[in-house]
Amino acid sequence: MIIDTHLHLVDRARLTYPWLADVPALDRDWRFDDYARMAVRVGITGVLHMEVDVAAPQIEAETAMVAGLMADPLMRGAISSARPEAQDFAPWLERQDRRVVKGLRRVLHVVPDDVSQQPLFRQNIARLGAAGLPFDICMLQRQLPLAAALADACPETVFVLDHCGVPDMTGDFAPWAEAITELARRPNVNAKISGITAYAGPDWTVARLRPYVEQVIAAFGWDRVVWGSDSPVCTLNASLEQWVAASHALLAGCSADETAALFHRNARRIWAI
Repeated sequence: MIIDTHLHLVDRARLTYPWLADVPALDRDWRFDDYARMAVRVGITGVLHMEVDVAAPQIEAETAMVAGLMADPLMRGAISSARPEAQDFAPWLERQDRRVVKGLRRVLHVVPDDVSQQPLFRQNIARLGAAGLPFDICMLQRQLPLAAALADACPETVFVLDHCGVPDMTGDFAPWAEAITELARRPNVNAKISGITAYAGPDWTVARLRPYVEQVIAAFGWDRVVWGSDSPVCTLNASLEQWVAASHALLAGCSADETAALFHRNARRIWAI
């Protein structure tokens, strides 16, 4: 049983994705039906849609797209895009359909570093604690200290660090590992084992991935890690099936309880699904 906490869908006829033109390999439609056929074959039993950084005026349209897919029991809800730096964030948050919206994300490596450190941004992220909505942190390795500062400023909000903190897998392991260990000291931060084949190069192996996955698990513990496919971004260097197979290989030798925690139990708790 696997809950995929990180699926991107792309429908270019319905929504606008300003960044896609810069990534030709991904610049096409990625449909739920195609994903679902493969997902059930590899043991994925539930999925959360992760926002795809659509044009800001279309954020609610993207959420509506996910709502329309929830008749399929595989689709459990949306981690919606948001703009916590905006003055109208509070009323926007109030009108979200909580049957659909299970969490929020603002991609933070595409904006100036100081955005996440601004008082209004932090005030609005703090609102998520009371609302019971987790916030996914999408930052680069160099920004991990900023993630720690945000978590410290909003201790009642639950955070999930995407993609193992986007390690620079062409550089030294130690700086990333130290930053991950420091971030993990915040009990309100969880980590997502997702997307790292995209950073390991086309010749990646399980052995290449292993130190990063094991470091994240060692730092956060089995009760604060979740799994995600990062489909279709994972297809830059791997297929969905290959990433699932690699994940099973990386967990070989772990207990059934540990595997269940990472693959589905923690996700059910964090996003209330």
